[in-house]
Amino acid sequence: MDAVHVAVGVIFNEARQILITRRSPDSHQGGLWEFPGGKVERGETLEQTLSRELKEELGISVDRYSPLLQIHHDYGDRKVLLDVCVVWEFSGEARGVEGQAMAWVALASLGDYKFPVANEPIIEAVTALLAT
Repeated sequence: MDAVHVAVGVIFNEARQILITRRSPDSHQGGLWEFPGGKVERGETLEQTLSRELKEELGISVDRYSPLLQIHHDYGDRKVLLDVCVVWEFSGEARGVEGQAMAWVALASLGDYKFPVANEPIIEAVTALLAT
């Protein structure tokens, strides 16, 4: 089974809050919160995928980002490769274009939300990043 390659954006606003969205109930890991993003399509670069997915899902354009980490995770029924980037600057006003719930959350409050297991290293990495 090949891993599903996903571009993930950890998006900060000016108040240093992080944008999270809720997965559709009928999707894999449905109903859990996540950092927005989507599948890398054949022939796309990570940057192209990140820009396309955040435009489609949230109506924003990525202005400045940097790579954060890669995560390989096997859920048993699905393997994922998460390419995680920090989106430091964006244009537009984020909204749930596809009707998904979303929230701007302080780093210290991320623990109040239930995430897929593969997202836990993202929270650790962002915590370490902001501690520096």
